Amino acid sequence: MTQIYNFSAGPAVLPREVLLTVQQELTDWHGSGMCVMEMSHRGKEFTQIIHEAEADLRKLLDIPKNYKVLFLQGGAHLHFSMIPLNLLPENGTIDVVNTGHWSKIAIKEMKRFAKVNVIASSEDRNFSYVPAESTWQRSKEASLLHYCANETIGGVEFSEIPKSEVPLICDMSSTILSRPLDVSRFGLIYAGAQKNIGPSGLCIAIVREDLLGKSRSNTPTMMDYSVHADAESMYNTPPTFGIYVAGLVFKWLLNQGGLAAIEQKNIEKASLLYETIESSNGFYLCPVDKPFRSRMNVPFNLKNEKLDDDFLAGAKAACLLQLKGHRSVGGMRASIYNAMPIEGVRVLCEYMCTFAKSHG
Repeated sequence: MTQIYNFSAGPAVLPREVLLTVQQELTDWHGSGMCVMEMSHRGKEFTQIIHEAEADLRKLLDIPKNYKVLFLQGGAHLHFSMIPLNLLPENGTIDVVNTGHWSKIAIKEMKRFAKVNVIASSEDRNFSYVPAESTWQRSKEASLLHYCANETIGGVEFSEIPKSEVPLICDMSSTILSRPLDVSRFGLIYAGAQKNIGPSGLCIAIVREDLLGKSRSNTPTMMDYSVHADAESMYNTPPTFGIYVAGLVFKWLLNQGGLAAIEQKNIEKASLLYETIESSNGFYLCPVDKPFRSRMNVPFNLKNEKLDDDFLAGAKAACLLQLKGHRSVGGMRASIYNAMPIEGVRVLCEYMCTFAKSHG
């Protein structure tokens, strides 16, 4: 079978070893005679799966004991509403940093339930950077500070965790598990699974215990963090298959040497791709300022946009898939999450160099 490299932004590539394990266990998980999709979520088999998944995630991220790990449905989108309903009083204020597409969607949704103070924005330069913390106009009334660690569409990433005197809330959908992380600096971390964790349909939340139990009286039961924490993610039927695959990914990461080891691989991949762009003599252009370029999502444009279709057709013929940029920004985007092997990035870079030479 021809080797294909999938650069999709999400749902994204999964480790081949994990997919092969899923294939082997699909009809009979560990001699149970059942597929995980057929199991009772309260049976001993799935209880083992979810407990191991949580234990391995805690080990990977060194999650402190005073944090709850929640396996939820609804994707990261749902948390844009859950955050104010659970963590802010009526008419409460949340500070937000606006660095692109997902920040803007979060702001729009949060405004339905809270006062949103946009303390900094990079919209003035088409979201090509992260505003310096020294320029942030923080509100004295704010009870929370929210930011998106990495904008998957724009390819803009925070290089450091912001300082905050109020609980720090972070959408970490596209960077979680890509490097070591000091969880203790956050009040809440939430992340859709479909980039670095597992299949779409699962969202993981890591929430500090002292923030629980403060939801508004009209918060829907299914949107109450405390309900899910008290039920150990079993208030209703959870996304069992997604949790199972996520657990396999966690074990794969541990076998890779943990997050410090995977970070070095991610640095190598991103460096190789950005160097290819920079050394193209202007044939390829990256719209993001260098200090804020994402390791996970690398956007780039061809100087001659008329070549876009030819570039994509040639890439597909070379088995390099899903390189078309998001419809809102155009151009190209290569998503190189944990599961993308260095070989895939090398093949992409070789193709980019060949294409540039033949069309320059």
